[in-house]
Amino acid sequence: MVNVRSAVLNDLKPLSGLLDGYRQFYKQPSDIEAARDFLEQRMGLGDSFILVSENSESVLTGFVQLYPGVSTVGLNARWTLNDLFVLPECRDKGTGRALMEAATQLAHDHGVARLILMTQVENERAQHLYESLGWQRNTAFYGYLLDIK
Repeated sequence: MVNVRSAVLNDLKPLSGLLDGYRQFYKQPSDIEAARDFLEQRMGLGDSFILVSENSESVLTGFVQLYPGVSTVGLNARWTLNDLFVLPECRDKGTGRALMEAATQLAHDHGVARLILMTQVENERAQHLYESLGWQRNTAFYGYLLDIK
């Protein structure tokens, strides 16, 4: 049984480890301190929603992070599901699905009209999960990036 709940400050240390694992999945160098600072800032500013999953021993096993935004065209709220990570040993056990369903419910409870996300082209495992939950691949728009540094 997977329990999903909102992250709290007491989760900062284990959640930092999860975020660091997520970043390493995307080929970033490990930096627990930077992960902790980033999460502490998110929690302090309240500019994202972070949900965590935990096992029966209350050990964190994954997280999902959503960033509120708006759509000028739709004249409504749209949230970006920016991060989803599950510990490798907890995959294929319903953890990712539980996090995604909780994120959808949270958005629904806040009156959000649409959730959006991006994932790497090679991340077929995640794509399969998203599509099994009714997410549709965007074929109407191209995504672009511009690094400002």
